[in-house]
Amino acid sequence: MNQKPQISLFKRLFSYVKPYKKLLFIAICSTILLAAISPSRPYVIGQIIDRYLLRDKNPNMLLLGSLLVLGMLLLEAFLQVVGTYFSNLLAQSVIRDLRQKVIHHFMQLRVAYFDKNPVGAMVTRVVSDVEAITEVFSSGIMDIAADLLSLILIVLFMFLTDWQLALMTLIPVPILIWATRIFARAMKSSFQLERMAVTKLNTFVQERLTAMSIVQLFNRQNSEATQFENINKEHRAAHIKAVWANSIFFPFVELLSSMSVAALLVWGAIQASGRSDQEISLMFGELFAFVFWISQLYRPIRMLADKFNVLQRGTVRAERIFAVLDEKTDIQHKGKITNVDFDQDLRFENVGFAYVENQPVINNLNLTIKHGQTIAIVGATGSGKTTLVNLLGRFYEHQVGYIKIGNTPIEEIDLKVLRKNIAIVLQDVFLFSDTILNNITLGDPNITPEQVIEAAKEVGAHDFISMLPDQYEHQIGERGGRLSTGQRQLLSFIRAYVYQPKLLILDEATSSVDTESEFLIQKATEKLTLGRTSIVIAHRLSTIRQANHIIVMEKGEIIEQGTHEELLELNGQYKKLSDKQFFNQQS
Repeated sequence: MNQKPQISLFKRLFSYVKPYKKLLFIAICSTILLAAISPSRPYVIGQIIDRYLLRDKNPNMLLLGSLLVLGMLLLEAFLQVVGTYFSNLLAQSVIRDLRQKVIHHFMQLRVAYFDKNPVGAMVTRVVSDVEAITEVFSSGIMDIAADLLSLILIVLFMFLTDWQLALMTLIPVPILIWATRIFARAMKSSFQLERMAVTKLNTFVQERLTAMSIVQLFNRQNSEATQFENINKEHRAAHIKAVWANSIFFPFVELLSSMSVAALLVWGAIQASGRSDQEISLMFGELFAFVFWISQLYRPIRMLADKFNVLQRGTVRAERIFAVLDEKTDIQHKGKITNVDFDQDLRFENVGFAYVENQPVINNLNLTIKHGQTIAIVGATGSGKTTLVNLLGRFYEHQVGYIKIGNTPIEEIDLKVLRKNIAIVLQDVFLFSDTILNNITLGDPNITPEQVIEAAKEVGAHDFISMLPDQYEHQIGERGGRLSTGQRQLLSFIRAYVYQPKLLILDEATSSVDTESEFLIQKATEKLTLGRTSIVIAHRLSTIRQANHIIVMEKGEIIEQGTHEELLELNGQYKKLSDKQFFNQQS
């Protein structure tokens, strides 16, 4: 990464600190004070040894000096606590806001984004990547600033005390700086590899756990375990690369630190040569202070390399998060109209749509659905049936033509208003790991339990719910796993019913249920479609015979339309579908 984009990245990251300037100010002040006091302590100790222990031998001043050092230690401890607490409070506040923004942005993206990106990778962005940024604020920038200030003050004290001894002590520092640069490059590379491996791990685990029934049904346990083992090895290799760099670098720093102490002792021996015992004793305080400073000097340099890695890790994660936030496939909330009368005809005028450019799925489609009418859409898989209703809910945006409620294009209608008036019951019902009541209301406080019970009675689901433990407070498990397919489908009908939509869409709502459940769902369908505009997509033609109008789609176009009887008389595609299903049922 070159310097300019990195600076830009940090500026963007620190824009999230603005609401917490007070926390930042307290953290910075405590950090600066701590960095200033710590290097001055060896100087004070050295002066006490020289003046009051070896030269004047004044017990009272020695006691006062000792109390001063103790006070400095207590102040350092206090500043350490304050700095650590407020820097971490700042970090947690920032990542809370950032995580909230990422989740909110995910919720604004079009369905097409989720078609292309694995769930595991998105979970990594929200959880692991955001969490890694914490260290940038809690122990990255703050500690680097403190260490740099501490280094400057230590070197200053050294030269003020004895410039020759300071030069002798600092001889290994250029070597350490060179080693630090090499270490930082190696760590950045290993962090990138590790993050890629973590994303692969999360994606793999999420997908396999979700599809465990498929894995077991097709006896894929061993092969999937082998695949996971390979991904796990990649993660281990990336992590070991970072460990290897650490295992070399930190002993090397300790070696250089020891070399500085050795140089100090050699210098002391040279200086002591030919001097009296009194003159030699007066050097002890100075040497003592330098031993402390050497320790303090190499610790920040060593920690700088470590904190630089924290910044590298946070930078890599921040890049990935901002890539998500910069994703432009969000839904366009340009619609401003809120007072639309949905009791009007629904019209598709020359509508065209393609998931991939130059590969149209819907082509020049024209259709008018009268208010209160139930229209059925049939056709082979891939004919564009489901795509049509996804365009109506603006899960995807049509590229050509208009979809209108009355004379109002749907993209000019406020998106919340549009979707509030549309209910979609899908073939694959998604239920949350929660109670039946919360799955029906979706947490909407405006829907009362009494309304839910009444809707369940109307749909025909109240009886089976009443027989469950805790009834409407029954926990249904992940994705409703404790319920049958038919029961889950009935809950989706109740969910649609309580919201009282103006437009109802039933997408293959009976294709995966047994005969008894299909009967209940057909009854629920009659209740739900009564008095409202409805679109029913079905493979089973027996479920749509009572529709006011039936259209047959093929390759994104309407090839036939009419009532059930009229379409049979045409002796076309609908007749072929009907005969095929009748034959299969007789078989």
